[in-house]
Amino acid sequence: MLAANEEAWEARAACRTSDPDVLFVNGAAQNEAKVTCVGCVVRVECLAHALDRRIEHGVWGGMTDRERRALLRRRPTVSSWRRLLEAARTQHDRRASPGGGERWTAAG
Repeated sequence: MLAANEEAWEARAACRTSDPDVLFVNGAAQNEAKVTCVGCVVRVECLAHALDRRIEHGVWGGMTDRERRALLRRRPTVSSWRRLLEAARTQHDRRASPGGGERWTAAG
């Protein structure tokens, strides 16, 4: 069973009031659906959720199912995407503080 705080991100997701069918489309429509994720405050948590659970369909954390499969193939040894992405975000935040300016991406 998951701890309550592990899935609390869902309540803050930009898509929480959207029609779920918008995010579970096929082909080129997925690129349009990704717009929903732009600026979402829990994008990293959402993406980690999908990657850790190997969710095969839909847009999660701003990535299509095809993009997530490619990422999983490139990084087959990752045991916890949540830990990896949170560590990368922490490192990015440190670099982005005054004088930083680097941009972090999940594709790493």
